[in-house]
Amino acid sequence: MNKNSIIKATLSLVLGSAVIMGQASADTLLGVYVGGDGWRTDVTGSFGNSEPAPDFNFNSKTQGSYFIALEHPIPVLPNIRLAHNQLEAEGMSRIDGQFSFAGEEFTVNTSVANRVDLTNTDIVLYYEILDNSIVALDIGVNGKHIKGSASVEEQTQNGLQGEESVSQWLPLLYINSKVGLPLTGLDVFAQGSYIGWSDSRMYDVQAGVAYEIIDSLAVDVRLKLGYRAVNLRLDDLDNLYSNLDFKGPFAGIELHF
Repeated sequence: MNKNSIIKATLSLVLGSAVIMGQASADTLLGVYVGGDGWRTDVTGSFGNSEPAPDFNFNSKTQGSYFIALEHPIPVLPNIRLAHNQLEAEGMSRIDGQFSFAGEEFTVNTSVANRVDLTNTDIVLYYEILDNSIVALDIGVNGKHIKGSASVEEQTQNGLQGEESVSQWLPLLYINSKVGLPLTGLDVFAQGSYIGWSDSRMYDVQAGVAYEIIDSLAVDVRLKLGYRAVNLRLDDLDNLYSNLDFKGPFAGIELHF
């Protein structure tokens, strides 16, 4: 065999091995996770332009949450997760005391339609501290952008209405963990983001159980069932004071490519 033949054979072997290894372990180069949840929320709490703010009644509502995450093998660079979280509630309440909002003075003992929309987007940068078939642990920071509004409208002929808009970034600590139950396809998981400062606090936490219905080289599919709780105790965030709780069960699906 001459020199050129040896080089060609060697290149063919290297390229063939690279293709096989790439197909067998593509996730070591780039892992993609996508998923979505349907979340049935009960909402309680208060909002206003100052404290103490009145408590309002809210109807239960199904919210949507969607995400995509990209993971890579470069140790010094964080992985990234993008999520969009619907966070809305509305209801009917009675103003039983003096109350002003967004520059409007509302009549005592008047029925009002109250609504909040604190829908937000997460940009999470995180590192995998542990990643094996039994235990996984991610830690990072979450840049949460809240963009929405809160409004109150009198149910009278004049229809007095006050509304405040919110558009703010909040930095939160992010933790995501999973513990697999060997030979069952089941795992238990917990995920949360938190920040607290001065008289303000925000957390978004969830926990539950998941079942992997498909485990293949092409795609893994997990079904999730759990409970999620979000609290927004905001002190003068774009002139909005609030102490709102969104809580309830959720179900979702996650695909891993």
